Amino acid sequence: MINSLVAYKGKSARIADIVASKFELVFADGSSLKVREKDFRFIHPEFTQINDECPLADFAVLADFQEETLSLQEITEWLFDEFSAQTAWCTCLLVEEGLRFYWQKDLVFVRPTAQVESVQAKRDSEKRAAESLAHCVDNLAKNTFDEQDEPYLKEIARVALNQSKTAKILSHIGVENSPDSAYQLLLKIKYFAPSFNPYPARFDIPKDEEIAVEVPSIERVDLTHLSSYAIDNEGSDDADDAISIEGEKLWVHVADVANIVPSGSDLDEYAQQRGSNFYLPDAIIHMLPTSLTAASALGASDKSDALSFSFEFDGKNINNIEVMQSVISVTNTTYEKVDEMLQVNSNADLTKIKAIGEAHKKFRDSSGSINLHLPNVDVKFVDGKASVAPQASSSSRDLVAEMMVMAGRTMAQFTSDNLIPVPYALQDEGDFSEEFLAKKDTLTLSESFLAIKNFKRSATSVKPLLHYGLGLPAYLRVTSPMRRYYDLLAHQQIVNFIADKPMLPVSRVKEIIGTVNMALASVGRVSRFSDDHFKYVFLMQNPQWTGTGVVVDIRGDKALFMMPEIGMMTQIKFKNLPKLDEEMQLQVSRVSLVDKSANFKVV
Repeated sequence: MINSLVAYKGKSARIADIVASKFELVFADGSSLKVREKDFRFIHPEFTQINDECPLADFAVLADFQEETLSLQEITEWLFDEFSAQTAWCTCLLVEEGLRFYWQKDLVFVRPTAQVESVQAKRDSEKRAAESLAHCVDNLAKNTFDEQDEPYLKEIARVALNQSKTAKILSHIGVENSPDSAYQLLLKIKYFAPSFNPYPARFDIPKDEEIAVEVPSIERVDLTHLSSYAIDNEGSDDADDAISIEGEKLWVHVADVANIVPSGSDLDEYAQQRGSNFYLPDAIIHMLPTSLTAASALGASDKSDALSFSFEFDGKNINNIEVMQSVISVTNTTYEKVDEMLQVNSNADLTKIKAIGEAHKKFRDSSGSINLHLPNVDVKFVDGKASVAPQASSSSRDLVAEMMVMAGRTMAQFTSDNLIPVPYALQDEGDFSEEFLAKKDTLTLSESFLAIKNFKRSATSVKPLLHYGLGLPAYLRVTSPMRRYYDLLAHQQIVNFIADKPMLPVSRVKEIIGTVNMALASVGRVSRFSDDHFKYVFLMQNPQWTGTGVVVDIRGDKALFMMPEIGMMTQIKFKNLPKLDEEMQLQVSRVSLVDKSANFKVV
């Protein structure tokens, strides 16, 4: 046993001495180590200097020994025709390699051909994967990528979009496995374009689905004699409300979506999961299938199905409410055209509706309504270009807005009087001083901004309670059932009531409110983040942007500016602080899509 060739942890060694139960091993570099017998493997009884350069083995002989167990000497003699220290060491290396053999204690098991092929295929695959990984790591170090890197980039994208917690390659390149870090990397290498909006995917917003819809035929009241106007933006083809007047009777007609989407139907569940349309700068994600729009949009054909509300306003009260499923004839027009008509009083119906709307607005003002008139902007991304513009205001837009408020007030009164369980919108009384209320219509921008914190949050309830901001004792959303689930739910309940069909009980309506509120939370976040994203894209596309900033708050040694042109805010540090409502020209100085932030400087 002295001077035998042994293998210890992959190294060749010679047994130099045996003391008690310990064997002294001497290695090729002259070092030595005392170990137990179980810690090494006997290779050959005669030690000679060996190396890892081995002759070609005759693997063909293994066909006769598949799934057999042989001694190291036997397998060596078959492979190399002799059992020397060198050939035994070569056999040991082959067994350690594990492709054709593996150890069973001190014997060698010969793998069957199919198993050898499987092991080899796995190793080839692992080798290719390692080479592919190394290729991608090298590319990312150079801030580039190619087609071969696509599988790894998709893994990183899943992390960036919050669809996976880890991507193995991120650890290899020292990047944190977090959505923001992954997103920053993909922006850096230009795998994601700045215009790509990650937020719908991050919040797992369902995409539109193509679902065919059927329109049930029911008996309807013929109101085609009325001149009904659907007023919307230029190019809009999905009008869901229209207005008309008949003597002193005002009419609001709304697309009869509930006739197509009854309570508890598959489409109803579909809409509940979404809660609302998502109006994003680069897309619209619909609450209901787009096929429903074509089937129910007002003015899409000569005659349109509607749920119509009629009422009269005496300067204070809403009277003589009637509700019916109707068929109407709609004239689709635009805000711009109606503005022209109102300016020259060329349409008696619209002129009269405008006067009634103004009277109702005056009533709400006297009842305590508060509109802070803070600037809002429209953010769009079309044909690769982001745009940000203040939202338009005009007589026609005020007219339509007030008529929708009147419809909400009217149907809140109708459902409350008839004990119909519906999701009312409410807002508790705000914490405003008498001094503030006395000048609520002449507020400066900073006063309006600072007043935001005094408003109570709006909420949804089955109880018809005060809506403080609107100045109404109760309010119900009813004018957008194609776009907002609460409007659809109200329509479903109202339609069942007037048709003398079972309505959902209060308890079920409460459950639905809980479900939809969760969906709407995502709607709000995704819409807000998407708008902000494309505002930053706009600034990146306009790196010298300069505009007016208005000081709306002072915070320590910093002034908080509102920029009405782009609907953004920024803080700037000053040695000598400006005054509230002071205006300064600001220029963008830094934009970060990842941090969702932009810095500005005074110019």
